[in-house]
Amino acid sequence: MNIVKCHARVIGSLIGCTALVLAATVTTAQARTRPRDPARQTLPAGDGWGSATTGTTGGAAADAAHVHTVTTWPEFKAALASRSAGPRIIRVVGTIDAGADGCDSFTAPGYDFDAYLQKYAPEKWGYGTNLDAEPDDSPEGLRRASAARQDTAIKAEIPADTTLVGVGRNAGFKGASLQIKAVDNVIVRNLAFESPLDCFPQWDPTDTAVGNWNSEYDSAVIYGSTHVWLDHNTFTDGDHPDSSLPTYFGRIYEQHDGELDIVRGADYVTASWNVFTDHDKTILVGNSDSASTAAVDRGHLKVTFHHNLFSNLVERAPRVRFGQVDSYNNHFVAGDGFSYSYGIGMESQLVAEHNAFTLPSGISAATVLKKWKEAPLTATDNYVNGVATDLIAVHNAEIPAETLRSGAGWTPSLRTHVDPPRAVPGIVDHRAGAGRFC
Repeated sequence: MNIVKCHARVIGSLIGCTALVLAATVTTAQARTRPRDPARQTLPAGDGWGSATTGTTGGAAADAAHVHTVTTWPEFKAALASRSAGPRIIRVVGTIDAGADGCDSFTAPGYDFDAYLQKYAPEKWGYGTNLDAEPDDSPEGLRRASAARQDTAIKAEIPADTTLVGVGRNAGFKGASLQIKAVDNVIVRNLAFESPLDCFPQWDPTDTAVGNWNSEYDSAVIYGSTHVWLDHNTFTDGDHPDSSLPTYFGRIYEQHDGELDIVRGADYVTASWNVFTDHDKTILVGNSDSASTAAVDRGHLKVTFHHNLFSNLVERAPRVRFGQVDSYNNHFVAGDGFSYSYGIGMESQLVAEHNAFTLPSGISAATVLKKWKEAPLTATDNYVNGVATDLIAVHNAEIPAETLRSGAGWTPSLRTHVDPPRAVPGIVDHRAGAGRFC
């Protein structure tokens, strides 16, 4: 008889751990040889798009010289910058703050926010011209210089063949932006990310009829990279929710961008057992409809989302362009300000199956899907508030002006185990997120 032990905290029942171990039949000999150290674990075969072709192993094979333990932002960036060849493991202990010295530490000499507000106030500047042509010594030019300093300080480039793993229950990053850019084979596990706060958003008078503040910095960006596994992480706005942000020129001073972007030809990504919470524009798969972007993204952006908790979000969970995205066994919990979960964009091929949605009174299941462009999707065996619901039929009945077509044109095969959607809330809520390994 095979005996599988769950080493995580027991919450109510062991159903979450059971879901994990049912992914494959494990013999006693296999169980003895499987590495227990999360830093040495690799993405299992058949576990989403990240397991396709060569698979995702990250830094699992790193020797002792390539294993780093970091507790500060400078230590973390130094571990990333090491030019020694071969796989590497970076263990993160505690919460590392990339902007611990505050926004003042990034401010370029001469920049003054009050002067910025005074010069570009709509009653003076109007809404017909953006600020791109403003000279370097103008308030906008000095804002750009300040933003460039923050950009350099808080972004971290992740090399190929790397595993980043949090140690214990309280590891993560605050105010950092991980750049997984043009590399292959990266694993990110057991880390809590508090979204970066853009210290210097730009006012764009031409964005909508009444202008808008635009911000930079996602917690993580997968840009042109392949074979990436994001597992048991938590993404949140933390101490700076949108509700805490001020208003200028009659618009929210937006200081957040996304929690996760997968863009510019990125491919073979699995996001499993993560929590995405308390955010507005959450996840993009493909960032533009433009012809130049299409030339890069078409045929790529293969991404799997499974057993993730999407809670108290406004939109983009995810918004999809071009990619073959498989989203199954996720739990979506709507809160105040909810707009939609799945965004159906340019040439997307979304398969959304076996998911659970918890919607409060007053929010219709028709709003789970949002049509941006004509693109068929598959959406079967989904449950809303415990009731089997045809999301496409409900959407089309209530929003006939945005009729969606059924049939994504492909069938996912890279799934290790599919849980019944009625069980998904109990499984995912207890097991997803940083600090909750089984």
